[in-house]
Amino acid sequence: MIKSGAFKNSVETEEELRTIIGFPSELVENKGITYIDHHCKEFISKSPFVVLSTSDKFGFCDVSPRGDQPGSVLVLNEKQLIIPERPGNKRIDSLRNILSNPKIGLLFLIPGLGETLRMNGNATIIKDEELLEKMAVKDKPPLLGIGVEVEECFIHCAKAFKRSGLWNPNTWTDKATLPSASKILFEHANLPNSTVESIQERLHESYTKRLY
Repeated sequence: MIKSGAFKNSVETEEELRTIIGFPSELVENKGITYIDHHCKEFISKSPFVVLSTSDKFGFCDVSPRGDQPGSVLVLNEKQLIIPERPGNKRIDSLRNILSNPKIGLLFLIPGLGETLRMNGNATIIKDEELLEKMAVKDKPPLLGIGVEVEECFIHCAKAFKRSGLWNPNTWTDKATLPSASKILFEHANLPNSTVESIQERLHESYTKRLY
C-alpha cells in the first residue's frame, strides 16, 4: 500500500503548482457567489443526485452520494438548504464527520447536463419534525436532514463529463461485464455462513423495501 508522501518527484508548493497549471481566467475568478440565487435554486430543483464531501477533525475525508427525486432538497432561503437523510447502511460516516467538523462540500448533478453546481459551507444535523415532514416520500419523512449554511456557490464546467462520456450510453460498459457488488461485499466482509447469493438477496431486499 502506498503511504502518504511516498510518491517521488511530487509538487511541494503552490508556486510550483502555478508554474505548471497557470492561473484562472477572469471569468473563473469571478464566478463564485456566496448565496443561493434563483439560478442555483433552479439547478437544485432539477437535480436528483448530490455528492457530499466531509471530513472529521483529524482531516480523514469521506465522499458520499445522496440520490432522490428532483426537488427533494429543501431550499429554505438564500443561505440555507436541507438534504434529506433517507434510510441507509447506518455507517453514518458523513453525519459523524459533521458532528466533528461542520465543513462540507456539495456537488449537484443533473442527468444529461455536463455542468455541475458546486457548493461549500457549514453543515448541521437537523431533527426538526416540521422541516423533515416537508421532505416526506410515501408519507415517510426522512430520519434526519443535513442542513447546510452556504458560503460559496459556483458552476463547474463540463470538461470532466465530456472527457468521460458519462452521459453517453455508447460509452457505457456492457452490463454483463460490470463489477458485482455482491461478490465484492462477499470477499471484503468475509462473513461466516454467507454466500454471494445470500448477500445479493440482502441487497435486493434493501433496494426494493427500504428506500424510504
